Amino acid sequence: MRAVCYDSFAGPIRVETLADPTPSPHGVVVRVHATGLCRSDWHGWQGHDPDIHAFPHVPGHELAGVVADVGPEVRRWRVGDRVTVPFVCACGTCAPCVRGDAQVCDDQTQPGFTHWGSYAEYVALHQADVNLVALPEALSFDTAAGLGCRFATSFRAVVDQGRVQPGQWVAVFGCGGVGLSAIMIARALGARIIGVDVSDTALSLAQQAGAEVVLKARDTASGAASAQRGREVRGAIREITGGGVDVSIDALGSRGTARGALEALRKNGRMVQVGLMAGDDANPPFPLHLVIARELEIVGSHGMAAHAYPRMLAMVMDGRLDPERLITRRLSLAEAPDALATMATAPVAGVSIIHP
Repeated sequence: MRAVCYDSFAGPIRVETLADPTPSPHGVVVRVHATGLCRSDWHGWQGHDPDIHAFPHVPGHELAGVVADVGPEVRRWRVGDRVTVPFVCACGTCAPCVRGDAQVCDDQTQPGFTHWGSYAEYVALHQADVNLVALPEALSFDTAAGLGCRFATSFRAVVDQGRVQPGQWVAVFGCGGVGLSAIMIARALGARIIGVDVSDTALSLAQQAGAEVVLKARDTASGAASAQRGREVRGAIREITGGGVDVSIDALGSRGTARGALEALRKNGRMVQVGLMAGDDANPPFPLHLVIARELEIVGSHGMAAHAYPRMLAMVMDGRLDPERLITRRLSLAEAPDALATMATAPVAGVSIIHP
């Protein structure tokens, strides 16, 4: 198969012909029709994920396609089935899985991290009966590929972890794929949304996705000027909302966006951390005194289990959610290496989809 791969962290990324994967006894091989370009894959390439330790490595974890081969112990799936999958593939038997929290499975696998991923013509997926999600015929592969990480994670972050209600104020820090998804979902629930980003293009997309107010932040590399602008943004949020938002979401994952999301909350508010805190931002200083004084709640959101997909798919199919609107770029496999390598230096607003 043709696949994107690299031989070392932060090393050259190339397209190469590699051996086709074979299914495990409980797994399947999927022919990939579409896969998302995600910042998590960039973090993996940079060496921020301990699960990647063998090379060459194939990234990619947001995917949709057709089952091409089936392991002998798979019961629910057949060759030709149209499927997608959460980026966390669960074991189905550990304590978190048994209680319904497969997104934090003790023995999880993740395509593109624990094993070869979906920047390829084929990808192997484990424990298929637990993890695969059937796709409605009317749902395009491009749209479905965008659901597996950013959109599904945002759905759970807004609906379950953030518990967003109609009329509440929600601030979303970082209007990339995760942030735009969160804005669209919160708006569908009747919330009032403020989008915060450093990019004018991203803020324009945030308005299109449903943000009532957009505020421009300053790049975190700008030192004192950035800190001052951060205070201005938080002051504007308090003024607009009359004291702070009910729910905030850090959809980027940096010390600046995380702190901003916390300080934007009104008393008794909830912050949902979705963006990965990695590299220099892995352990940021944090104003925990505010958590006590304002009785704030901080929760994480790490994907969404396959069994929870029907709620989200129902909202997509009846038109309340339109994730295809978030797709701004489609790439060939040959274009993927440069797109992945430049995610930090030349980010593209919205969601990019690769066609292997």
